[in-house]
Amino acid sequence: MKSAQTTRITVELEQDKLRNELQDLKQRLGMGHELDVKWLPDENAKLSGEVKETCIYVYEGNEEKALETLKHEFLDYLVSKTIEPYEKITNKLIGLINDEAYLRKEKLVEVLASLI
Repeated sequence: MKSAQTTRITVELEQDKLRNELQDLKQRLGMGHELDVKWLPDENAKLSGEVKETCIYVYEGNEEKALETLKHEFLDYLVSKTIEPYEKITNKLIGLINDEAYLRKEKLVEVLASLI
């Protein structure tokens, strides 16, 4: 059975490996410099990892899987940032169309209500 100190050292070593890998990814791709990584091993987590704001959270307990997850989340973040402007425009258009549809529906309801 691992002692608390051994577990803490293991977590710190893995955290350092993930930070070093993240630094390498940032340098190789010249992007994502705002990102940090936190290793929070959780065998009950539904996700292997995720990005919240500017932090990549890795939940995988296995070192190899944790590194794979870090790479995946890093690339997913970069791709998501690339398409973000299109997502914003699409959401604005959907909002405008919804507003227009609502106004048309309300107008029709008023006309129908006046007929009954």
